[in-house]
Amino acid sequence: MKRLFQFIFLLCMAASTITAQEKKAYTLEDVIPGGSNYFNLTPKNMSGLQWWGDVCVRTEVEEILSVNTKSGKTSTLVTLKEINDALQQNETTKEFKPLRTLTSASLPYAGRKEVVFRHNHHMIGYDFATKQITLCLNLNERAANFDFCKENSSVAYTVGNDLYVSAPQKGNKPINPILAICPNENGYASGPSIVYGQSVHRNEFGIMKGTFWSPKGNYLAFYRMDQTMVTDYPQVNTSTRIATLEPDKYPMAGMTSHKVTVGVYDMRSEKTVYLQAGDPTDRYFTNISWAPDEKTVYVIELNRDQNHAQLVSYDVASGKKLEVLYEEKHPKYVEPQHPLIFLPWDQSKFIYQSQRDGFNHLYLMDTQTKMYGDTQQGKDGESTYNEYRKTTPLTEGNWLVQDVLGFNTDKKEIIIGSTEISPLQTNIFSLNVKNGKRTLIGAEDGMHRAQLSASGTYVIDNFTSASVPRIVSILPTNGKKGVELFTATDPMIEGYKLPEITIGTIKAADGETDLYYRLIKPVDFDPNKKYPAIIYVYGGPHAQMIHNTRFYDARGWDLYMAQQGYVMLTVDSRGSDNRGIKFENCTFRQLGTEEMKDQVEGAKFLQSLPYVDGNKIGVHGWSFGGFMTTNLMLTYPDLFKVGVAGGPVIDWQFYEVMYGERYMDTPQTNPEGYKEANLRNKAGNLKGRLQIIIGGTDPTCVPQHSYTFLRACIEAGTHPDFFVYPEDGHNMMGRDRVHLHEHITRYFNDFLK
Repeated sequence: MKRLFQFIFLLCMAASTITAQEKKAYTLEDVIPGGSNYFNLTPKNMSGLQWWGDVCVRTEVEEILSVNTKSGKTSTLVTLKEINDALQQNETTKEFKPLRTLTSASLPYAGRKEVVFRHNHHMIGYDFATKQITLCLNLNERAANFDFCKENSSVAYTVGNDLYVSAPQKGNKPINPILAICPNENGYASGPSIVYGQSVHRNEFGIMKGTFWSPKGNYLAFYRMDQTMVTDYPQVNTSTRIATLEPDKYPMAGMTSHKVTVGVYDMRSEKTVYLQAGDPTDRYFTNISWAPDEKTVYVIELNRDQNHAQLVSYDVASGKKLEVLYEEKHPKYVEPQHPLIFLPWDQSKFIYQSQRDGFNHLYLMDTQTKMYGDTQQGKDGESTYNEYRKTTPLTEGNWLVQDVLGFNTDKKEIIIGSTEISPLQTNIFSLNVKNGKRTLIGAEDGMHRAQLSASGTYVIDNFTSASVPRIVSILPTNGKKGVELFTATDPMIEGYKLPEITIGTIKAADGETDLYYRLIKPVDFDPNKKYPAIIYVYGGPHAQMIHNTRFYDARGWDLYMAQQGYVMLTVDSRGSDNRGIKFENCTFRQLGTEEMKDQVEGAKFLQSLPYVDGNKIGVHGWSFGGFMTTNLMLTYPDLFKVGVAGGPVIDWQFYEVMYGERYMDTPQTNPEGYKEANLRNKAGNLKGRLQIIIGGTDPTCVPQHSYTFLRACIEAGTHPDFFVYPEDGHNMMGRDRVHLHEHITRYFNDFLK
């Protein structure tokens, strides 16, 4: 009897072990950002790493650590308690609440033991050698768009639409004229239509900020944007008892745009000079750059048609235009996105980035050697350019430079990120300026995000791939092996039953171009079954949906739908990113046409798979993907049976000037292209089930797109479904995002499964 009980006990233990080892199913709460368990199931990261000159440091809640570049061992530099003690002992800061965390602190001064952080509406510096507060700049409680300059220990920031500088011994100074002592009813001192110190041109052309410190900190260049002539788009806030009008300044394609000028503020004289660029209504002012001697400021100016770019220099003291150093034309569009970068060992030369040879590459320009500027043909066969300074290509080939991290001055090398190994990856290389030799830094596999040390000797490399959840390392830039600081595991892989994910290529509709696809089979895949399939689509410029990262960039919803029993496919069609200018601009003046043909090739690929039910193919996408989803449902109604379109563009004449005119020209100059891409004209073609979902105050694809489409469907007798997230913008965040994906899932389960 005893043996029988022991046998039964062992069986129970074995059964419980098997049960414990069984992998679980996941929910939307597990895989969607905003879900209650989402962050517990993503690979951990080693946050707070940065460079203090050539010393690697890590900022944590309670302390800042130095990290040995050879061994990875850590030692404490400064503690939160030390800083709070110093704050209490300082006359200015003694009434401040205690600082709670050091995670956002920085050590900007190589060789100086000083920590800088924002606290209690102040910018504060603490010297951990003398244990004294060294800097305390007062900032407005509504301050935003902070831009700290380590050369002068000052910070530029905005309050509403006004620009200020806070400097040691000088306090806060307004840069723009303040028209009222108190803010007006809109919260702005200088009015809602004049904007200082913020990004302009709707963040196109690589513009992500509005202030630009000079190399020595003696000047601040800034954008001034006049929107008084721009039409107000009437957004409505429905959360108030009586709905409130809260308009956006929104220049639609072909309409009057804002005026931008560039100011230069002198920190010593406290006076501003504006660049004398002439009439600002016909141009975009992009990629502001400083000469190392601070005597010249450079701007890449782009005409309204976006097919002619000029690199222009201006005199800082007077604002006068000096000369054009380089210009580039393209019959479709030129898109400058990168400021000049001067060589630290030769301040007469700078790096210019261009797609004139088909891919974004680096060109070294010599400011001291003038050229006649004869017109030359780019290797892409369409670009033409004029060099008024001696120019030497530094990189070339059918791959592109994605980023310039900085320099190794001693070795005269540039550290870059590029797609040289694969367009699905970003790898880090050192590039020798003299001979063009490139040396790989880190693993050949995957995506690498790197921070370069001050001397360019080391990088902090954050590496992920489809097979590596995360490895964080310190690597020497000579290509040799470094030290691993952190290796992550993937909780999803360890604890949950996941689908099979593969990538491959299919031919584009042109029969020649290879397109990358990602295919996800259902969880517990049975090759003898027939499954419904969904294409998740974007398809537009500046986006790529497939990379060599975790799950090949598949989103949590894609994985969830595979668990629900769907085959999931994504194709990076022509028009998308990182494949060169011809791959992207084949869609010019006809957005949707070529991209849809390629997505149809993806649908045909699905139909060729024996386990896919070819009569049950759905499509889903957001923004440009919403435009594609709606277009596919209306143009190929017998192929696509169910679609969910989020925040869709319906009519490109309702979209904004900069993006819309780059890819479509204006409605006045391209009426046929706008007509073909106007989905209201196809409203009567709808056969399947189409749901449109928008944010109620979307400032990117304004609600008018979807409202006018609904009216067209009513008049055509077709019946799309419609859902609005009140007061949400172009994307749903937090809990709304979980609800959104519950809603999308239910729609496909109701009508496609």
